[in-house]
Amino acid sequence: MPSPQPDSQPLVVTGIGVASGLGHGKDAFRAGLFEGRGVFAPLARPGRQRDDGSPEFFGVEMPDPPAILPRRVERTAGLSGRAAVAVLDEAWREAGLDRIVPERIGLVVGGSNLMAREQFLSLRDYAERLDFLPPRHGHVFLDTDICGLCASQFPIRGFAHTIGAASASGAAAIVAAVEAVRSGRVDACIALGALQDVSALDLQGFRALGALGAGPVCRPMDTGHGGFLYGEACAALVVTRPEHAGSTVYGRVLGTGFCTDGSRGPEPNSDGQVRAAQDALAAAGLTTADIDYVNGHATGTPSGDDAELETLRRLGLGHARVNATKSIIGHGLSAAGTIEAAAVLIQMREGLLHPTLHLEAPLDEAFRWVRGAAQEHRVRHALKLSFGFGGSNVALVFGTPEEETA
Repeated sequence: MPSPQPDSQPLVVTGIGVASGLGHGKDAFRAGLFEGRGVFAPLARPGRQRDDGSPEFFGVEMPDPPAILPRRVERTAGLSGRAAVAVLDEAWREAGLDRIVPERIGLVVGGSNLMAREQFLSLRDYAERLDFLPPRHGHVFLDTDICGLCASQFPIRGFAHTIGAASASGAAAIVAAVEAVRSGRVDACIALGALQDVSALDLQGFRALGALGAGPVCRPMDTGHGGFLYGEACAALVVTRPEHAGSTVYGRVLGTGFCTDGSRGPEPNSDGQVRAAQDALAAAGLTTADIDYVNGHATGTPSGDDAELETLRRLGLGHARVNATKSIIGHGLSAAGTIEAAAVLIQMREGLLHPTLHLEAPLDEAFRWVRGAAQEHRVRHALKLSFGFGGSNVALVFGTPEEETA
């Protein structure tokens, strides 16, 4: 549902932490995006490939997260948890959250079923000796383990919970964070898109659906698209009111839209996508004519790309620049909406748009695709779209910081 009226004092994003196949931290992310650096390769983590001679699964994997946790804690944390702590540490420091009372800080983790690969490996390793299963498996399989891990390492005492909306989970976490701060429940809320640690079983399921591409690259919005490619990703955004912001403000959250379209499975629905975008625009007090940049969900699946193109046409966004972050870092699933929102805000700050890789024959030449190389563009109002299996549709409208609009 949209906000009843535009907020007279929109919330701001004042800290960002990211991790992807481009590396850890915003510097690596920023450089890789604007270079348009390709990082797709056969997936190499244990438990990500079939061992029967089947075609390899391609995608993007990140370097191991930096060792931030105490060693005794790190031994009990999975890849998703260690990545979450790393991005939260970067966002926390940049936002200066130590200035805020712990009871006034909240955390929303976007994602569900985040430890599938570790469970897959545990079943392989302990199937014949279940009595020796490490005790940590009694709680790490729960998505709330990442909430607890983060809150145990940082003074977060307002609340911490998860939200699941499939591939829109990260964007839904931003919506929840905005609502928590706007309601006065907390002064700052961290939206964290968690790394979805998929296994070969999950990847095979996506392949069976016809959603997963064969590789070696991903081609969103191109006539040669054949499906998405998985990409490890994790990101955290700190949302506050302007008076609680740190020294860096990336942009204002002007409006959000979050609706369901009544679908159960993977079928995209343009009606729901349009409604989410219209809700976000209404909450922002804007029209599509005010949007000059769109960061698409743009997975590279034929049905998904076609439905999203229909949505862009129905909204009348032919005038806006459009790019697809998944063409560079792959599809982060639960984390996609958050790390792509981070990409939007970084591009807004830099006055530069990253290219959409492998876009050689666009499905519709009439749109203003960012192709070939990074392009200079001073974004004023950006629309971020994020959709998920099960009928979840999220739209976010971001604006430049207040001082840049004056």
